[in-house]
Amino acid sequence: MTIPDRFPAVLAATAMGVYLLLVVGATTSLTEAAAACAGWPACGGGAALPAESPGWIALGHRLLAVTVGLLVVLSAVLAWRDGASGRVRAALAGAVLLYPVQAGVGALVAVGELPAALGSVHLLLGVVIFGATLAGLAWRLEAETGDADDTPVDFRPGTDHLPPVDQAPEPTIPTATLPRLKATVAAYFRLMKPRLMWLLCLVAAAAMALAGGPGFTPDAVAATLVGGALSIGASGTFNHVFERDVDRRMQRTNDRPLATDLVPVPHALAFGGLLTFVSVGLFWTVNPLTAGLGMIAILFYSVVYTLILKPNTVQNTVIGGAAGALPALIGWAAVTGTVGGGGLLLALVIFLWTPAHFYNLALAYKDDYERGGFPMMPVVRGETATRRHIVWYLGATLVAAAALAVVADPLGALYAAVGVALGAVFLWTVVRLHYERTETAAFRAFHASNAYLGLLLFAVVFDALVV
Repeated sequence: MTIPDRFPAVLAATAMGVYLLLVVGATTSLTEAAAACAGWPACGGGAALPAESPGWIALGHRLLAVTVGLLVVLSAVLAWRDGASGRVRAALAGAVLLYPVQAGVGALVAVGELPAALGSVHLLLGVVIFGATLAGLAWRLEAETGDADDTPVDFRPGTDHLPPVDQAPEPTIPTATLPRLKATVAAYFRLMKPRLMWLLCLVAAAAMALAGGPGFTPDAVAATLVGGALSIGASGTFNHVFERDVDRRMQRTNDRPLATDLVPVPHALAFGGLLTFVSVGLFWTVNPLTAGLGMIAILFYSVVYTLILKPNTVQNTVIGGAAGALPALIGWAAVTGTVGGGGLLLALVIFLWTPAHFYNLALAYKDDYERGGFPMMPVVRGETATRRHIVWYLGATLVAAAALAVVADPLGALYAAVGVALGAVFLWTVVRLHYERTETAAFRAFHASNAYLGLLLFAVVFDALVV
């Protein structure tokens, strides 16, 4: 795809350049690289080269800051030259004005003219500049690709104005013993929503690795991950039960085991109850807090999200993100016996990532969700608003991920590299989504969001265990 205007490409590069500075700055402060290069603009008396590797990190950070600063200025110049809207110009003007202030604070902290504690001000100003450039990008994309008429006047779930759903073929149940057993096992396995398991268990694993300490034992890890997988299975099973009638109206779900009566409802309820009992029991062997959080996670997804949020509010995806964030708290509690620290911040990353991730799927299946009666963001607010929210939540996710690098000591170069590289890929797929506005583009951004979080969590585990 060729973007007809180079300005968004420059803005996206500028935003990720500022974000790279932010993440490297956070990592630099953790490795005390600034202390190894206390001069300005270089080390020693201000002209010497670094004597050790942390100093080179700090010097590289400063050289990168010059390059990114030029990008910020270029973005502002293009905004004026191309006749961008007033709010885009204002956002970029603010970034240009704040940039030397932010750099100056960093320089004064580096040479010891300001207390080291003010390094947090340096990082905070970086966050503001990142937000300004991202705001400029979001507003420019909306102006170029938005449609003021795409918001529905009213929400009409399940009505005849949508194309009919092709009926799922009747399931064929084998009569021979072994094939019938395989088909039954496959149906129950599908009830557990296995595609959710790997990512949510990885969230819990990342939280446990971050927490570390004496509570990070093989027994605790095994019980937590197996219990977590089973709790996800229980939540998925109850979700299938409660949405079986709606599933029959939707193209992507009308072949589910309960929608096709392949599994009887009483059997599914019993299966979900068994999974709940075993998962909470495994959590209890770790500690009572983990068991309590596990039970809350099952109830939240099965009841609060499925029955209350999803069919009744356009913010269902946002609030429902708490279900995906709970595994971070469960993993942290399993190791520490408490809720707090890096576990809360990792949970925040997952919470903010969820809308940026799932709104892409909501765009791809907009008609299906409307047919099912769900007030998803594209159905109620329109596709333009949904794409705008994806950009905002993606930016918030990146900021939270950078904050995690500041708080969690084990995180280092791999985490920074993965976060910036995959964050840039995710952002670029979202930019393409704005211009292409197709189902293919929505799925591309959806898969990029999965890759971003999955690899970021792997980096958390690696850095926490290896460093």
